Amino acid sequence: MVRGALKSDNRAAIGIGSLIIFIAMIMVAGIAASVIIQTMNSLEQQAMDTGRETVRDISSGFRVTQINGYKSGTKISQLAIFIKTIAGSDTIDLNEAYISLSDSVNQVILNYTTRCFASSVSGGLFSTINSTNLTASTFGLIVIRDFDGSCTSSDPSVNSDDLVVLMVNTTKCFSGIDTRKKVFGSIVPEYGIDGVIGFTTPSVFVDMIIELQP
Repeated sequence: MVRGALKSDNRAAIGIGSLIIFIAMIMVAGIAASVIIQTMNSLEQQAMDTGRETVRDISSGFRVTQINGYKSGTKISQLAIFIKTIAGSDTIDLNEAYISLSDSVNQVILNYTTRCFASSVSGGLFSTINSTNLTASTFGLIVIRDFDGSCTSSDPSVNSDDLVVLMVNTTKCFSGIDTRKKVFGSIVPEYGIDGVIGFTTPSVFVDMIIELQP
């Protein structure tokens, strides 16, 4: 019988296994942390974008200040819709806006046309542009006030302190607007708050130019 035979020692192997498991746990934790950080960054960016869009949608838009009508015969043949941007609004491109308008029987959608544009009023508001060039799907534009020259025929951008008039040929849209007629609609910008249109025509058209909405 041989004395002093070597005994097997498993402690070193167990230590290496534990080290491998420990390293693997660190790697998994690092990967998980990286995924969480990326997700948090993505959510933060999405929240910031949503916040900016929300602020833009509630702080920009149109305000209708006045609507006048022009009588031709026994009906209103044209509408002049005065609009401004609301306080603090971003610049709004009228190329991307549209008018939704109804006479309680028919509804039309109108987009801006460069064929009917005027940089100022000349010869009277309803004589400034040739309204016969307007159709049942287009509106014209007359600039009343534009200090920075931002509102042009090809780039009709409206910003703070600008005042413009949108011209509508109601003869083309509704065969004219009669007395006691409820008219409603909105001016819808690319983003932001709609400008509200809503009035009822008087029972008798006395004057040639009629104030319809203050």
